[in-house]
Amino acid sequence: MADEIADADDAADADASAEADAPETTDGGSDAPSLLGRTLYGGVLAYMAIDGFKNNEKRVAVAEEKGVPMPDVLVPFVTGMLLVANLGIVLWRLPRAAAGALVVFFLGTTPSIHDFWTMEGKERQGNKINFLKNLALLGGAIVFLDAADGDDE
Repeated sequence: MADEIADADDAADADASAEADAPETTDGGSDAPSLLGRTLYGGVLAYMAIDGFKNNEKRVAVAEEKGVPMPDVLVPFVTGMLLVANLGIVLWRLPRAAAGALVVFFLGTTPSIHDFWTMEGKERQGNKINFLKNLALLGGAIVFLDAADGDDE
């Protein structure tokens, strides 16, 4: 009986040692959400950030029209935050900080920029679609935030 307990302890120690010695995977670890899922999500965010930088003047004008303070500073700042946070999700590096930044981004921009309830016609419809798209992306960021719980070191 004592030998069986000792053998079980040795096996547990060997398993723990193997886990500690195992190389880190390229997708951020075995507990990271699907690399394919993170890449698809990240592709959308990368497109949004790159488009934001390409159309910075237009976005600054929209933000200014919506009453965003210091839009010439804040718009490129949050666009950069979107891009950096996106990389954190795709690479699963500092995932809690990355997902938290995305939550802040979507909570800050979605209701203030895509306020479709104040609009009519095609403008209302286009902004409603973008509002709902951002709401879905916010949901994804919250899922990543939950998955990242305890992953940051």
